[in-house]
Amino acid sequence: MSVVWKYFGFKKSDVDQTTIICKCCRAKVVATGGNTSNLLHHLRHKHVLQYEECMKLRSASSSTSAGNDKVGTATQNATQTSLKDAFTKGTAYDKKSKRWKDITNAITFHLAKDMVPLNTVEKIGFKEMIKVLDPRYVLPSQNYFSRTAIPNLYQKHRAKVEADLATIRHFSATTDLWSSRSMEPYLSLTVHFISDDWVLHSHCLQTSFFPDDHTGELLAAGLQEVLDSWGLSEHRLVAITTDSGANIIKAIELNNWTRLQCFGHRLHLAIERAMKDDRIQRAAGVCKKIVAAFSYSWKKRRDLAKVQDELGLPKHQLTTETPTRWGSRQMMIQRVLEQERAINQVLTADKNSRHLILRWQDVEVLEAVNKVLSPLQDFTDALSGEHYVSVSYVKPVLHLFNTTILAEEDDNTELARDVKRNILAYLNEKYSDTDNLLDIASFLDPRFRTTYTKKENVEHVISRAVEEIKSLKDQRQDPLPGPSGAAAAAAGHVAPPEEKRKKSLSSFFKKQSTSSMGCSGETFSEEENIKMELRAYLQTKEVDSDADPLQWWRCYQANFPRVAKLAQQYLCIPATSAPSERVFSTGGNIITCHRAALKPDTVDCLVFLAQNL
Repeated sequence: MSVVWKYFGFKKSDVDQTTIICKCCRAKVVATGGNTSNLLHHLRHKHVLQYEECMKLRSASSSTSAGNDKVGTATQNATQTSLKDAFTKGTAYDKKSKRWKDITNAITFHLAKDMVPLNTVEKIGFKEMIKVLDPRYVLPSQNYFSRTAIPNLYQKHRAKVEADLATIRHFSATTDLWSSRSMEPYLSLTVHFISDDWVLHSHCLQTSFFPDDHTGELLAAGLQEVLDSWGLSEHRLVAITTDSGANIIKAIELNNWTRLQCFGHRLHLAIERAMKDDRIQRAAGVCKKIVAAFSYSWKKRRDLAKVQDELGLPKHQLTTETPTRWGSRQMMIQRVLEQERAINQVLTADKNSRHLILRWQDVEVLEAVNKVLSPLQDFTDALSGEHYVSVSYVKPVLHLFNTTILAEEDDNTELARDVKRNILAYLNEKYSDTDNLLDIASFLDPRFRTTYTKKENVEHVISRAVEEIKSLKDQRQDPLPGPSGAAAAAAGHVAPPEEKRKKSLSSFFKKQSTSSMGCSGETFSEEENIKMELRAYLQTKEVDSDADPLQWWRCYQANFPRVAKLAQQYLCIPATSAPSERVFSTGGNIITCHRAALKPDTVDCLVFLAQNL
């Protein structure tokens, strides 16, 4: 670079470095394409002393490089550095510039969303990466991100979530308690609602430090406090999904909220009760010992991999049972049965492990249990989603369990029959007290309606729908049409396209065809309008079981405006408390052994951002 640049430069705010400034007189000098002639001309006429000093420096520089060969000199002249390239590594971005803010915001997003420790910005590798990506960017300190950037991002997104919540009419929730790695207790709350454009939204609102006794009274007050802090009225809460903890149940009862028991927990407990058979306990115990033997021996794992290659088996590792993880026992049994030949060959070669080889009686028990439980895992996973409608599936799934999945078959062993009977008895008993909620939820799903409702309960469900729609009348802002629009839709005059979504649980259910209903131009009372709209809704053409019910309501809400409001209220309820379970997982990824000293407010902030960004 020419020595003349000692006397010229750019302003910090000039990010693109387009205007050259004389350091002596602050005058602007025009020079383009790397040509320094104008700069020398300015020094010669305006700053004589500096010009003479510059010429001496140029002479000294020329004498130093005089020993270079001509080829090297020619190459250097041919690749003369441009003005922009010469200074691109020298002038740092101003902290008020857009470029500096954009990079800083991107790093903040990365730290929050990917749950990266904040001290990452102080590590040599991260700094070197940023330096290579943009040398002009000066990376702020860890304190800046922890005290300024992360809190600002939290406040920004909290305000966005609060704005969304301020517009909703009804919402549902899930809640649960969990302990961090440092054994500090936290109470989480997630909310779920359907927006006016028929999109199901899910937000983690709070991860509150809860050092008090976990009594029902204190938990009830804590949940009330969380809703109040977000400006949510409990009167807009449709239902809250929880596990079967006695303190949580009592808290919900004290608050007089509607509670839906988590389907995942209930199914897990039903399976646990059905597994209390001496034959199953023994076989499962041997499975645990086998998995432990391979988990703590690298030689056995090595030998297992070799035998898997020889036998052409999948190269899967054995998995163990986790008492709190849904379906983990069935996954352990399934993997042991899959790798039985390889496991036996490895254990046979070691005389100290031969006693772990499964007996044929144990294999029969495990195969019977696996055949019963393997279909149930798919239902648990499918009902644990939080971005699609799940509550309306509970009733059809229970019906499917009773009639197909867990129905006794001729080739079932007596053990398999006992397991099926025990699971069904437990589920039917526990869900009998929530029939009303589940019936109305299935009723409002156009794929199911009254298909899985007992005939003697259909009129009761319709009457309840009428009463609830009437109670929503005061909350409506838009005028609602009479029954003629609904009747027209029922007659088949309106047929908007229905989008298909990925096949999952819906493939198990197919609706029977329904008849259509004529239209009427008479004037009716509000209650009669509601009843006619409900009848028209029940008699619309059948909906494919793969269709998205929210997409269907988006298309038909103009034809069934009253029923649509009720569907928007109930279809947002999660069938499981999996959203709260996911908060636990996020918290575990944040409060690691290297970050066990995080303050509760910081944990709440980081969990909120990781879940909602």
